[in-house]
Amino acid sequence: MSLVGTAEPDGGHLHMSLPDGTGKKVGGHLLDGNVIYTTAEIVLVDLPGASFSREPCKLSGFNELVVKERVAK
Repeated sequence: MSLVGTAEPDGGHLHMSLPDGTGKKVGGHLLDGNVIYTTAEIVLVDLPGASFSREPCKLSGFNELVVKERVAK
């Protein structure tokens, strides 16, 4: 039903919602080992001017998403 998040060089952070075997909606983090039983249509968009990373946040205590201007190499 939906998959949103980011894919960074040092990992990704994805959230999904989908139906279980009875049609009930469930959701949470997409983690290694999740199994897709039929098909998944996934579209990735590259934003050439932006870089995504996770950095520690003093307020939340978690590694939070940081978006910066991508430096050309």
